[in-house]
Amino acid sequence: MAKCGDIIVGLDIGTTKVAAVVGEVNEEGTDIIGIGSHPSAGLHKGVVVNIDATCNSITRAIEEAEQMAGVEISTVYAGIAGGHISSFNNNGIVAVKNREISQGDVERVIEQAKAVAIPLDREVIHAIPQGYVVDDQEGVKNPVGMNGVRLEGRVHIITGAVTSAQNIVKCAQRCGLDVADIVLEQIASAESVLHDDEKELGVAMVDIGGGTTDLIIYVDGAVAHTSVISVGGKHLTSDVAMGLRTPKAEAERIKQNHGCAMVKLVDPDETILVPSVGGRPPIEQPREVLAHIIEPRVEEIFMLVHRAILESGYADLLASGLVVTGGATLLEGLPEMAEETTGMPVRRGIPFGFGGMADMVANPIYATGAGLVNYGAMHDTDTTGTVIRVREDKVYSKVLGRMSGWFREIF
Repeated sequence: MAKCGDIIVGLDIGTTKVAAVVGEVNEEGTDIIGIGSHPSAGLHKGVVVNIDATCNSITRAIEEAEQMAGVEISTVYAGIAGGHISSFNNNGIVAVKNREISQGDVERVIEQAKAVAIPLDREVIHAIPQGYVVDDQEGVKNPVGMNGVRLEGRVHIITGAVTSAQNIVKCAQRCGLDVADIVLEQIASAESVLHDDEKELGVAMVDIGGGTTDLIIYVDGAVAHTSVISVGGKHLTSDVAMGLRTPKAEAERIKQNHGCAMVKLVDPDETILVPSVGGRPPIEQPREVLAHIIEPRVEEIFMLVHRAILESGYADLLASGLVVTGGATLLEGLPEMAEETTGMPVRRGIPFGFGGMADMVANPIYATGAGLVNYGAMHDTDTTGTVIRVREDKVYSKVLGRMSGWFREIF
């Protein structure tokens, strides 16, 4: 847990924008003290494809956040996304040495659950405990201090491409930043927009970003499933640019200012002015035409989301329904389209629970950045400790030290 007075920075490196959110921990929670945002040009579907362009965007966003917060930023929690992300559930079982379960036993059972064969080009990003079984007693949330001889842990394991994670760290380091941790973006977003009772009852959260749509499912308060769909808000912009024959920058502006995800919500008499390409004069178009372009793509996104939920096997356990967040969810009629397509109750997720400049992050576009601040507040934020590097030079000594720790726990 972070200490009172700690400064935590969430860095959301997205396909359409880079956002830096600065929070200060106090006795009552976390105050937002600064925000920086800059358009992103170096990512494709959540993955870094141009390091120089990404570094430029990060630098601009960090400088803006530093100026607003009045602090110098040196360490960040960075988000990661993209189609390379995959996940699965696994169990670990260990014998309890002293018949009283210690924190070391819990760590051992998680490490054993993580000990699965994965390709060399992938690495474990998160190993999230779902629950424990002590002897035959199921439903244990925190087994530390309980008596038992056998501890079983159920863990949700998320893996990603090594190179994608390394490129994020490399971009941050080129900007003079250390990365305290890399966090899956939908986990971060969930930290800022979901309520605890929703997680307990069962909820699916969908974060529609520029390049990807990220899904996370909570059942009984724990992460049960995560997945990534490689369609996002940029596809909507491309559709508008092609359909209205307008430059992409203008298509983005038209989408944000006049877009609607359901044709039936649009006044048939309403018109919009559409700039043309090649110096041609702008054309007046019915707003219904724009809605006819946007609606099929939004419907496709939620059909893919619904299919992913059904394939996860948790569709019948989501009593809290669906929460949608991310910049694309600001479209008029999007929650209604999501509800119609999935058959689930839907609400728009907005970051909550912050002090200070909380109004500045009360927008779905800052869900990931604000969530990264929340994530950092719940974990060790000691900037003098271990930070993620592109390369671990002492990997063998690190593994040896961990193994010796296991032996001391057992013997």
